[in-house]
Amino acid sequence: MGLENIARGQALAPHTTFRIGGPAEYFWRVHSRAELIQAAQWGRAQALEIFILGNGSNILVCDAGVRGLVIENHADAIEMAPDEKGETLRVTAESGAPLPGLANRLARQGWRGLEWAVGIPGAVGAAIVTNAGAHGGAIGDCVIRAEILDAQNEIRWWTRAELQYEYRNSFLKRHPHQYIVLRAEFELARADAADCIARMNQYAAQRRKTQPTDASVGSMFKNPPGDYAGRLIEAAGFKGTRVGNVQVSNVHANFFVNQGGATANDVLELIELVKRGVREKFKVDLELEIELVGW
Repeated sequence: MGLENIARGQALAPHTTFRIGGPAEYFWRVHSRAELIQAAQWGRAQALEIFILGNGSNILVCDAGVRGLVIENHADAIEMAPDEKGETLRVTAESGAPLPGLANRLARQGWRGLEWAVGIPGAVGAAIVTNAGAHGGAIGDCVIRAEILDAQNEIRWWTRAELQYEYRNSFLKRHPHQYIVLRAEFELARADAADCIARMNQYAAQRRKTQPTDASVGSMFKNPPGDYAGRLIEAAGFKGTRVGNVQVSNVHANFFVNQGGATANDVLELIELVKRGVREKFKVDLELEIELVGW
């Protein structure tokens, strides 16, 4: 794969779960770790800002689009190595591997630790950056190390301590556009497969019951300490509130849903409306969990 695979002006809305966003100045779809490195090095040689696009969740793309190079990451190779006694498993997954598929596969084989991830519509790389989590679990609980391409095109494995995980945050997230996740290594424990599957199915059923199925970005705000963003938004009277074609979900108030043809500016207006209302009623400043791309 070479430069002939670079597209100009690729519409990004179809590549996101929110179905919102303008075009990428340059767009390159990669399918392996080697191609990801090649694309990143090319972009940096052209002095372009680089954005890595995984499954397209948890991001709001600007209506005007994104300057620089957007790399759509489909590098999804997975390697598994159990210890001699078969009690633990080391899993190495490329950063474009879909997290729900990996979680499902491991649970069905009787490996415990990622069942919570079955309903998270993201890729491994984004999960490593954001410390994705649900149902009391988080990626930082089971990751051992991550292979990172830094701004000087140096590649090395970072330890979990170096990733500096916090709630929905990490060193990588605090330094956007400087580091690219290539692979991650996890350690999971042996467990009864039936128990893992039951737990996974329970989490999936709970998500289906409590979260909307319309096009959305996922959870819009982080949960503030000791509370839930959805509860605050609903209690402030914003459930069902609409700006243009984007609406606070009637199913879960921390989800904004695209009713068809919504724009990023609609979303930003609704975000500010909700943040202001929650601040006035509860004296709580909601913090975005999503990433704004292109601004």
